[in-house]
Amino acid sequence: MSEARQGGDSATSAEYGKTASFLAIGVGLTGLITYAYFLIASHTLSKPDYGQITVLWSAVFITISTLYRPVEQLLSRHVSERLAKGEPLRQELRVASTIQIGLALFFAVVALVLRGPIQDGLLEGNETLYWVFFGAVLFYAASYFARGFLAGQRSFGLFTALILSESCFRTLFALLVAIGLLSGQSWVAVGIVAAPSLSLLVVPFAFARRAKKGQAAPPAAPGREAEEAAPDDFTMKEGGGFAAAVMVIMFSEQAFLNAGPLITRGLQGAAAAGFIFNVLMIARAPLQLFQAVSTSILPHLTNLHTSTAPDSEREFHRSVRGVLLGVAAFTALAALAFLIAGPQMMQLAFSKKFEYDRPGLLLVTLGMGLYLGSVTLNQACLAQGQVRRAAVRWISCAAFFILWNFLPIVSDEFRRVEIGFALTAGVLFALLYLIYRRPHGRPEDIPREGSTEELELRLASIDENT
Repeated sequence: MSEARQGGDSATSAEYGKTASFLAIGVGLTGLITYAYFLIASHTLSKPDYGQITVLWSAVFITISTLYRPVEQLLSRHVSERLAKGEPLRQELRVASTIQIGLALFFAVVALVLRGPIQDGLLEGNETLYWVFFGAVLFYAASYFARGFLAGQRSFGLFTALILSESCFRTLFALLVAIGLLSGQSWVAVGIVAAPSLSLLVVPFAFARRAKKGQAAPPAAPGREAEEAAPDDFTMKEGGGFAAAVMVIMFSEQAFLNAGPLITRGLQGAAAAGFIFNVLMIARAPLQLFQAVSTSILPHLTNLHTSTAPDSEREFHRSVRGVLLGVAAFTALAALAFLIAGPQMMQLAFSKKFEYDRPGLLLVTLGMGLYLGSVTLNQACLAQGQVRRAAVRWISCAAFFILWNFLPIVSDEFRRVEIGFALTAGVLFALLYLIYRRPHGRPEDIPREGSTEELELRLASIDENT
């Protein structure tokens, strides 16, 4: 039986490799199209107008990633876990949808109450940008719920269609401005709210496909008998606790990617924010591509963590090592490219309105590699049930990075952001690696009373004692 399970885990790892490769193509196209959006906007708009677009983008994605990605991760992890165990999904969907709707309503109330500071302070009095911000954040609530559901079910074809259509719709508006069918900053901004709203056309196909498959229970995990009537015991407390910890992680993640431009805007204005935003695109653009890996690796690692096969632990660490080696190779290639022609590449991409230097680009490239490695280790920690410990490390590093950007240790504000990004990414990588290598038991890992897992662990304990 163990040989069958071992073969099953090896097959699962091989399937993951194929899935990650498929997603890399689709998400890679998504990243390129998103990159094209900023390329077109940078060439079409004035420096201040383009800077405001980058501020709007940062505000939208800090908000949606902090509020909604926790539910995406919750669904991705727990739906895949239930499928691996052959248990029903109803309660997970109910808990996740309740949390997501509550977060969307909370945002709507807060955004309306704080309309003055957001519109007049952050968005420089631009009413159109405020309503784009408001509408985009609300539409992304549905988009991220769909992403988590599709990832947990491993419906990565529809997942890719969702995010690819989103980037296409967004870039379409910038393109229409560039060719003269539309004009002005407002229409470029409208693409940011059109993207999630129009991409939701994909979602009915996802649930229609699920309905066509019928209401049959998912297959039980290899080597484990399907439970005839598995209880729906996933509680709001359990789901809310997981989502709250991931929310801390997502806020910290967005602080890494967007605090630099926002702080720079406050210190030097929108044009300077546009410059540092372009520099940090070195990290942001690969992160778009890396979504292919981070999206698929969480359900894959969760499946291996759930497995009772003797070989599952080895396959778990083998998958993590493989991704980290891929990140290291990619970082080395990117560093070589920026060393040879970094400033020229940046000006070709974002026009000659700004001048870039190699040391700064190489610093951000190093930070990019360490950051992608940290995201990989984070997914491994989530699969191990170490979400609370990981959240503490993320928020501590984010606080350090924000504080660093205000300290006059480095006189040049741009270099301060670049050094801070690389330094903090390195510290985060080290801290998450320690958690990954030395996991502690967490409540979500402790088998519930009377469960099959509890019985198996007790039998194993008896065998060891005898």
